[in-house]
Amino acid sequence: MSSNVGVIGLGAMGSGMARSLRRHGSQVHVFDVRSEVAQAFAADGGVACASPAELAAQCSVIVSVVVNAAQTDSVLFGEGGCASAMAPGSVFVMCSTVDPNWSIALEARLAALGILYLDAPISGGAAKAASGEMTMMTSGTPAAYAAVGPLLDAMAAKVYRLGDQAGAGSKVKIINQLLAGVHIAAAAEAMALGLREGVDPAALYEVITHSAGNSWMFENRMAHVLAADYTPLSAVDIFVKDLGLVLDVARASKFPLPLSSTAHQMFMQASTAGFAREDDSAVIKIFPGIELPKKS
Repeated sequence: MSSNVGVIGLGAMGSGMARSLRRHGSQVHVFDVRSEVAQAFAADGGVACASPAELAAQCSVIVSVVVNAAQTDSVLFGEGGCASAMAPGSVFVMCSTVDPNWSIALEARLAALGILYLDAPISGGAAKAASGEMTMMTSGTPAAYAAVGPLLDAMAAKVYRLGDQAGAGSKVKIINQLLAGVHIAAAAEAMALGLREGVDPAALYEVITHSAGNSWMFENRMAHVLAADYTPLSAVDIFVKDLGLVLDVARASKFPLPLSSTAHQMFMQASTAGFAREDDSAVIKIFPGIELPKKS
């Protein structure tokens, strides 16, 4: 296992991944635009870097866990970006949810610089990232896998190898996000109807989570609603973005996605109503005439 690994982006997922790498013996260098977050990680062991370039000068493997393609591009090629500081043969592991075609193009762009690339979106939530039990949907060259295989196993319980070039990992993640977004929207709709009909929300939650209508998203996200806790583990605007990507991919091949389209509109409505930065379960707040649980 490489002893020096860089992690860029210490959000809900990235911070857990960095801790997993540190726990498994790597010297972890980190960068986050919130310097205090990077310094807090370094205080417990690790190295805080002032820029992606500074990080890249010390690491042969960089794991990027930023929000989207634009931020990834900035991390690589913006001011203080890491691409110019990465040695030939270094590996860039891209964990964001992006358009698969953008990921394919990025692989070629980095290859021209002698940099290996792994298309490696992630799923599982903050708790599984912290425990090293998340899922990674990966695709890339055999050389990239050879360089980072043990590191992937340190971060994830399931590492799916989906192809020998970029794009396949991002395509599978797009499909996962289709399901995740639709399931959250459906869970919110079901809970909202129960509230409107006067059903006790805790009783409804108990019954559904032990019945055929349950889903992981209902069980996880409606617990947030019951607790009246909309602290963003995954925000409303994440699904505005991700379901938008789903629809963009389908639109390119003229493939109809009626449920995804409806769910996207629900998250858009929640975002414009002022809930953009709240937990994605806040999509339930778009339904009129219901009284949501309050914090006890």
